[in-house]
Formats: sequence, structure tokens, C-alpha cells
Amino acid sequence: MNVLVCVKRVPAPGAKINITADGQAVDTAYLAFTTSPHEECAVEAAVQLVEAHGGEATVMTLGPTEAEEQLRYAASVGAAKCVLLPIDGADWDPQRTAQALATAIAGVEAANGPFDLILFGNESADSGNFQVGVRVAHALGRPIVNGVKGIEVDGDAVRARREADAGVEVYRLPLPAVLGIKEGINLPRYPTMKGRLAAKKAEVAQVAPEGEPGGQQMVTLVQPPVTVTETVILGHGPDAAPAVVDLLEELGLLK
Repeated sequence: MNVLVCVKRVPAPGAKINITADGQAVDTAYLAFTTSPHEECAVEAAVQLVEAHGGEATVMTLGPTEAEEQLRYAASVGAAKCVLLPIDGADWDPQRTAQALATAIAGVEAANGPFDLILFGNESADSGNFQVGVRVAHALGRPIVNGVKGIEVDGDAVRARREADAGVEVYRLPLPAVLGIKEGINLPRYPTMKGRLAAKKAEVAQVAPEGEPGGQQMVTLVQPPVTVTETVILGHGPDAAPAVVDLLEELGLLK
């Protein structure tokens, strides 16, 4: 089974995000970067599928040359091939990104044969657009299910499981197919020392991205106000009981 995972370089979760003075970009001066968490799980899912069924996992990203770091990390945990679509400046809009990825995927498949599965993160951790994977699947003419929390290969099809308000939904998709992986489907492994050393030597193929700007355009980034919380100590020991009762009455929990 040959699996492709499309990943994105994003600021490390939990970091304080500052915006440039013109409001057009994130100030990256003091930020660390990582792979979007949903896509970390997608890489792990791809490696597990290859371990179970044979084949190889390929990882692809569209981003700055620094995104090679995220590709090599994927290689350190089991990805066999890495493909970088290098761009300069700000991130491309979702339409342009999807167009470039779809074109690059078609080119790779023309040379090496089709991928059985293409995995995306359910959404990127920074912009959270939810649409690049859907647009790529549409461009390639393949079925897609988002929010996937379980994968099972069933002959020439794949069963994708996702959580729903009423319980669990199960979809059976003919291969080749596209899945949007949601964080929690697995626990991504840590790279071994052998994996890290091999990743340093891994070849990162570069493909010039092709895509015209789409109809979506960012106007400005807005920094939300900082929320400050305060902890009030109601008392210590038995002396706190009256204050606790007053608070419960205030919340309407006592009658």
C-alpha cells in the first residue's frame, strides 16, 4: 500500500503568537515550528498502514525551504520519500495551495503509479481552513471523508470511522481515496536515534509549485485580547464553608 501524507509547517502549539505591524503575517522571530498535530497523526497512520500491508509512505508539503525540517522528521519515524513544494513569502491561499498540491501529486503518480491513500490533517493548526484536503480530493476525482479516527483496509476499499453526535459513522470508500485524519486516531511515535540519523541523509525532492491565486484573500490578522483569569481563595478548612455555600447559592445550585 502506497500512502501519501500532506503536512504543513506551523508554529508550535502553545507558543505566544505575535502579528507583524502591518497585520498581514505572523511574526516568526521567536517562534519554534512543528508539524500540525492532526498531520503528525496522519504520518503515524501512514507508517502503520505500510507496516501492516507493505508499500511505502511519502510525505509532501508546500511551504518555505525551512519546511524541510518537518519532512525530515516524518522520515525519521518511517516515511520513505519526501517532496517539498518550495514557496517564498506568505502562505498561499487554500485554493492555490490545493491546486499546487493536486498538480504535484498528479505528476508524482504519473511517474511512480497512483497512491492508494492520500492523508491530510483534518485541519491545519494555524489557519484551520478545513478545505485544502477536500479541494485536492475534488481535483483528483477521489472520494474523501474528514474527521477520521479509524482506518481499516478492506481489499480494494478502505473503511473510515469518525465520531458523530449519535455515536460513530463508518464509511467504505473505494481505493484510491483521500482521508482527513483527526488528532487522537493514534499516538505518534518518537523517532529513534537510527531514524534521526537516517533522516539527515534522506533525499528531499523539490517540485516547483504550480497554482494561480484563488478568490480568497486575507484582509488582516487580528490579535484577540489577552484573557486574564484570577483565582480567589474562599478560605481554609472549615472556615471556608460559608463562602462555599454562598457561591453555590449564587450559581443556583442550592435551593
